[in-house]
Amino acid sequence: MSEAKNDKAKKVNIQIQMDEAIAQGAYVNLAMVNHSETEFTIDFIYVQPQQPKAKVRSRIISSPKHTKRLLQALQDNIDKYEKEHGTIEVKGPLPHENILH
Repeated sequence: MSEAKNDKAKKVNIQIQMDEAIAQGAYVNLAMVNHSETEFTIDFIYVQPQQPKAKVRSRIISSPKHTKRLLQALQDNIDKYEKEHGTIEVKGPLPHENILH
């Protein structure tokens, strides 16, 4: 193996910092996804029942590769969750279907 390949194989330990406000999290019950050739934008939204307005709580903009990795990580975690707790049912109306028009 060449020097360059050895350098790529080395793992980097990343220390992740999180502000207290971010650590509290934000409840969302709707996500809207849009994309362009170079990025995906995911808006995380909270829809209150029977309310005509919904608020975007967070927007994430990511590259296609990172978005696909996120999708794979979510699917892996859903599989693990369902193995432990049973199938997640997604019956019924979507949160945005309850918005008054």
